[in-house]
Amino acid sequence: MRLSEICLADFWGGLKKQYDHIADIRLGLICLSCAAMFALGYFLLAGLVCQSLGQYDYYDEYYMPSAPLEGVSSPTCAQECECPISFPTAMYCNDRNLKFIPIVPSGIKYLYLQNNLIEEIKAGVFDNVTDLRWLVLDNNKITSDKIQAGTIDKLGRLEKLYFSNNQLTKPPGPLSKSMDELKLIGNDLSSFPASTLSGMENLTTLHLSKNKLTTESITGAFKSLKSLVLLDVSENKLKKLPSGVPASLLMLYADNNEIDSIPGGYLAKLPALQYLRVSHNKLVDSGIPGGVFNASSLLELDLSFNKLKTIPEINESLEHLYLQVNEINKFDLTNICKFSSPVNYSRLRTLRLDGNNLTHSSMPDDTANCLRQASEIIFD
Repeated sequence: MRLSEICLADFWGGLKKQYDHIADIRLGLICLSCAAMFALGYFLLAGLVCQSLGQYDYYDEYYMPSAPLEGVSSPTCAQECECPISFPTAMYCNDRNLKFIPIVPSGIKYLYLQNNLIEEIKAGVFDNVTDLRWLVLDNNKITSDKIQAGTIDKLGRLEKLYFSNNQLTKPPGPLSKSMDELKLIGNDLSSFPASTLSGMENLTTLHLSKNKLTTESITGAFKSLKSLVLLDVSENKLKKLPSGVPASLLMLYADNNEIDSIPGGYLAKLPALQYLRVSHNKLVDSGIPGGVFNASSLLELDLSFNKLKTIPEINESLEHLYLQVNEINKFDLTNICKFSSPVNYSRLRTLRLDGNNLTHSSMPDDTANCLRQASEIIFD
């Protein structure tokens, strides 16, 4: 996953996906802060590229810049790390087999500690840098009981915390109210107290995939988030879509869970939602209330690898619908177009129905008129 320093105020999602040899949509979210680029010189543009297993290519969960190839490091830098003169506020300690966090000199705002063997965060380790902005701890061996009080909770100006692929059983905290991005992918989280994200009104991106979270463990966790645009809870143990998600949400990924139904009116509470992925779950027709996906904001809907027998009702503004590997045996055109005319037709560009009990001959006579914008209709 590529990262960038910013406020997630200006962004545009580029779309490109792939499944086997067929080009599908891959959703990308790239945000850039001009101020950060000027301040950090070569600091690499990064983005939020959020994918799920199955329908999509798997993806690098993050991209971290390596230290520039310079021979000179700041004299105050920890000897185990690099503090390039051209980036006086960054310290690179990544990929060095470190078992501890070295002394961090004052003035550092961007600390890279990923891909090491760190097992604990000792008290006082961040005392010189309480105004730290980025803390990257991905791919270490840190456990929840080895995070000492007065460490992460002292970082009141922290904006990005990347803590993926460690051994956390509960989220760290208390967390900075300034934070805009939190990544806890690939830990052992089984609990997520409702107070964890309290007051974090600047949080825009939250990644909780590849954990052991249940529906009950995240109840009430998202209620205070007023700016959240991306929530990824894929590859957990959810039986229902998360409740209490904010109306600001644009992207919700819940692939690879145990979800068998969608609550009536769920999308009506999310008027900005554009991308919903619920592939690789246990959805059945009886768990899909009539019109639940008929939301004009929705652009992409992924219901692949479930147990649906019919095409659900969608809004004519939907552009990408993924229904492959279900049990669908009837092409119900009225759930895609209530009626067709020169001005009434579906905006679908991609429709995947492969892995069902359908063939091209299943398509009604008026399909071409309804799906006049479709560039891909895949049956096998």
